[in-house]
Amino acid sequence: MASDFAQLVKQQADIVKIIGDYVRLKKAGAQNFSGLCPFHKEKSPSFSVHATRQFFHCFGCGVSGDVFSFIQKIENVSFPESVRFVAQKCGIPLPKREFSSEEEAQEGRQRAKLLELHELATAWFEEQLRSPEGALAREYLTGRGLKPDEIQRFRIGYAPESFHALRERLQSVADPEMLRLSGLFSFKEQEDGKPGPLYSRFRKRVTFPIANESGRVIAFTARALEAGDKAGPKYMNSPETPLYSKGNVLFNLDKARQAIRETGFAVLVEGQMDCISVYLSGVKNVIATSGTAFTEPQVRLLSRYATRIIVNFDPDTAGANAAEKSIALLTEEAFEVRVVTLEGGLDPDRYIREHGAQEYLAALRGAKRHSDYLIERARQLFPSSTADAKVKALNFLLPHIRRMPNRITRDEFAADAAQKLGIDSALVREELKQAAAKRRDSISQVIPTLSEAEKVLLRALAGASSDPAHQAALAGFDANEAHFEGLTVAPILKQLRHRGAVDPMVAIEDPAGRSLLAQALHDEIEPITAEHVTAALDTLRCRHLERRQRELRAAISDAERQGDAAAVIRLTSEKLAVDRELREF
Repeated sequence: MASDFAQLVKQQADIVKIIGDYVRLKKAGAQNFSGLCPFHKEKSPSFSVHATRQFFHCFGCGVSGDVFSFIQKIENVSFPESVRFVAQKCGIPLPKREFSSEEEAQEGRQRAKLLELHELATAWFEEQLRSPEGALAREYLTGRGLKPDEIQRFRIGYAPESFHALRERLQSVADPEMLRLSGLFSFKEQEDGKPGPLYSRFRKRVTFPIANESGRVIAFTARALEAGDKAGPKYMNSPETPLYSKGNVLFNLDKARQAIRETGFAVLVEGQMDCISVYLSGVKNVIATSGTAFTEPQVRLLSRYATRIIVNFDPDTAGANAAEKSIALLTEEAFEVRVVTLEGGLDPDRYIREHGAQEYLAALRGAKRHSDYLIERARQLFPSSTADAKVKALNFLLPHIRRMPNRITRDEFAADAAQKLGIDSALVREELKQAAAKRRDSISQVIPTLSEAEKVLLRALAGASSDPAHQAALAGFDANEAHFEGLTVAPILKQLRHRGAVDPMVAIEDPAGRSLLAQALHDEIEPITAEHVTAALDTLRCRHLERRQRELRAAISDAERQGDAAAVIRLTSEKLAVDRELREF
């Protein structure tokens, strides 16, 4: 962008008006305007704009500059792009672009024509939605809770049943080859290898425009209004075109990017309707993938605006798998990731319609750390407490742990996983270390290790039912079952508890469990007494309280981060009670 043109734009631009589109400014003196800085969080305005000298400065974070540097920073664009942006805002014609080659000029003309075609198609689809044939589409959108002004805001339209109406609308604007490149039409290859006549790709469908960062329409997602084989897939996307690559675009980023900057995080959902419902509920920092899986280019695009994200995919199998893949990509790029799973297995759109916006906001505030979500997912996928199930659960988690760039967070994740899966934490750390060194994403086995307290309880329950130690172990197990949660020994103790007159070795179903019992009995040096059992139960109680103490610390930190004062008070009260119990030991 030539410097003389930039100077011309700067002379004609009103910095107060340009910045006023992003910051609510109030007059503060003869020439100054003030507001809350958009580049850091503050409660009292320290951001100042000088109308005469045409510059801005924040007395809080120190950022300052002219109208171009403001646009560069807030829109994440280069200097030439900022000049072009301000020129367009001010209605200043851009100078004729010079291309370095005829090929580059051809690409520029092609892109401009494709953008024009998509704008015309969007307007035409909007017209069709208002037509008599669009009645069914209007009924569908009304049923999804959308009002006319909300439909207009997202430029939702209707593609009629006609094979040729859109082609007839656009054929005077572009030649057949350009229409083919647009992705708006389909065709069948003829016997001579040449493409056949064009017909509309989207028919009898509700259309959702997909825009790039600057708000220009580059593609569509279209939802069928009928079911069955003839109707085709429920959702149909534009194909890859010179304008559109599915893995490079985030739906609604053009509307959400300012809110993402202001809040410091984004909410990621799957589909367009989920995104629209969440946005209209008041959560403006929401974006969607045009499918289910997040991609590396999308992660890089989002990282220009925030490094914190809440993932809220559908809770079905496809959604859970997509969430796991997305978490892996995001954590690898050092994003702080949290996950929301909505009550009742509902998607965001339906949840908001059934429970309301306030309940959805509460669900977002209660989003889990991605490590907690993944550990819970591992326990759901492999619910058994056997050694084999623990190997599978750890193998599920290891790739996620390895991808975390920060060593401290990796160690915390590993220790938390070990605790909740009932695996010796030193063993998990060693396996993680070995897996990282050898670039492995799995381990072959976990050798369970039993504490002395666990061995005592095994020996006691394996003894005669009339033995006082056996009776003490029975009473302790029944009264404090929560203390055994996650322990490798828990299912073995449960089977011994209900064995009746059956031999202890016969009562244990799992070969690995029989091996652990044999190990405990083999290591026995002196007879087990009721006092031994009481001491073992106290040890497990202490471990249980220490685990609860760690969980409460994490929960209090989460509540403080979310500004939930009531939860902080409740959790702190519980933690103080746990602290008192621990001091008794």
